[in-house]
Amino acid sequence: MSGQVGAINFNRLGKWTLLACAVASLTSCATMSRHQFAEPTGDWQARGGQLLYRGPKTTLIGDVFVRFSKNGELELTFSKGPGVTLLFLRQDANFAEVKGSFARGGWSGPIEQAPPQLRGWLALRDKLIGAEDRKFIQYAAGAETFLLRF
Repeated sequence: MSGQVGAINFNRLGKWTLLACAVASLTSCATMSRHQFAEPTGDWQARGGQLLYRGPKTTLIGDVFVRFSKNGELELTFSKGPGVTLLFLRQDANFAEVKGSFARGGWSGPIEQAPPQLRGWLALRDKLIGAEDRKFIQYAAGAETFLLRF
């Protein structure tokens, strides 16, 4: 009788494992980007500094490294010390890819379909490109505030 119970438990465990793998596979496809971003070249501008992020439940200061092209492509890395990337953002005029723990697992897709929690981050592109040589950039989006110091 114990052999039957073991077989039943294994079948249930096997089904749950298969279901979990299927869900993981489907959700990872949803965040994988098939969009081709421009690779940074020597004519891209690069700036490093600090970013103060203030949201409804979180306030965080970290290092920020930004590079962007004359065509409007942007890469932004927000980190807390060496090797701890909180958020990595790649964006052009129509498409974005966001990764990191601060992005809650990541997302990629057309900008107009971005989840609400990423819209403030995605709006930074225009603020950064428009303020090429400014040392301070402050931007508020709803309940979020971004203060960059270069």
